[in-house]
Amino acid sequence: MTQGSRQIQSQAQQQTQTLSPQQILAVRLLELPAVELEERIHAELLENPALEEAKEDSSSDELIDTPTEGEDANEYDSLNDYLTEDDIPDYKLQENNRSRDERPEEIPFSEAVSFYETLREQLNEQDLTEHQHEIAEYLIGSLDDDGLLRKPLSSIEDELAIYIGIQTTEKELDETLHIIQEFDPPGIAARNLQECLLIQIDRKKEAEPHNLLLNIEERIIKDFYEEFTRKHWEKILKKLDIDEDVFQAAIADIVKLNPRPGASLGETIGRNMQQIVPDFIIETFDDGTISINLNNRNVPELRMSPDFSEMMVEHTKNRANQTKESKEAFLFLKQKMDAAQGFIDAVKQRQNTLLTTMKAIVDLQRPFFLEGDESLLRPMILKDVAERTGLDISTISRVSNSKYAQTNYGIYSLKYFFSDGYTTEDGEEMSVREIRRILKECIDNENKKKPLTDDELAEILKEKGYPIARRTVAKYRQQLNIPVARLRK
Repeated sequence: MTQGSRQIQSQAQQQTQTLSPQQILAVRLLELPAVELEERIHAELLENPALEEAKEDSSSDELIDTPTEGEDANEYDSLNDYLTEDDIPDYKLQENNRSRDERPEEIPFSEAVSFYETLREQLNEQDLTEHQHEIAEYLIGSLDDDGLLRKPLSSIEDELAIYIGIQTTEKELDETLHIIQEFDPPGIAARNLQECLLIQIDRKKEAEPHNLLLNIEERIIKDFYEEFTRKHWEKILKKLDIDEDVFQAAIADIVKLNPRPGASLGETIGRNMQQIVPDFIIETFDDGTISINLNNRNVPELRMSPDFSEMMVEHTKNRANQTKESKEAFLFLKQKMDAAQGFIDAVKQRQNTLLTTMKAIVDLQRPFFLEGDESLLRPMILKDVAERTGLDISTISRVSNSKYAQTNYGIYSLKYFFSDGYTTEDGEEMSVREIRRILKECIDNENKKKPLTDDELAEILKEKGYPIARRTVAKYRQQLNIPVARLRK
């Protein structure tokens, strides 16, 4: 071998983390709210003949047991688990034993589609590979309630690799994100307000190619965004060197754009919705006890098909003398039964994880659930619940996303119970929600002819024991959708 053709070989160790199909199924079921879980279960019932709906008269309501781990599904001996276990695995997972009919009749079910479902419907119309579709679906699930994507693409890249087992790059994520940004409403999936406005202007330019005013609007947002947010009109006008009437017309058009496309879509759908379907029923009693139940009214109980079990018995009697066709039939039956048992276990695991998480939230926010007073909500982040349950932060995030709890005081999104904390001068830990409430009260009671500036609001809050910087006041004010002082006159 000549020196030129000599090849140098090297070895390198690389640690990767992959999830089994069963773990991926459990993760995906965990993300589903009650209505979507019902649809997913009915789809599985149609697809797998080894899975069937249990008889209601032989069911019972009880907290599920954690599914056992370490069972070898590839051994013939594991078939005994299918044949000897109780026909009906209970996973309705309610803390108190009560029949299905005893759940409150007033729980409504909406037939309207959610904000995320609307985007998924548009996604299904795209000509994408399965890989691209999975990435796009994850990006849609990562959008905030206002329709913007505030999570860095680098973080999403890591999450896809660790939790879903999908390898991608930031470049591919960016390309997929641009596909979603073509969806309706315009501005959806933008990474910040500036990009959101530019997407809307660009969409208008496609519809009105001869509208020269849109070119000016694009320049204002693209080149003078900071001046625009500060309303430094003179500076922008001077740099653009255009007629003032044209400039004012451009500004008037820009302020009509939607800074929260996702929220507006939700409001539009909301008018046609009956009510949100709660995933949890939380009842507070006079003696101070709190019951936590999963809303499983329309979620069918599942069991392994007795017919499949009988067929498995027949095929295992004379395994040594089985024909090729018999072996193939046996493998088919076993594959379907493995999938059915795996699905039942994944549903059990989902229900158990949901109850564990909700119990931790109720324990941490017990004063609120007893009184219903929002000011009693203490600072709580995902990490607090994760530490209390022993679950991963990503698991808590998936549980709290798109799920609701019905309480004695109304229906709340699980995200509502989470907020950052702030420590006062006296060392008292308070929820940021409480600070926003005080800020809103100050603005509601201000002199409308001379509204309070952010500096003045910061000074008032400082006097009340909250030494918050002006920049922080501005952030909280924006979260409350309250404009700056000069626009509140």
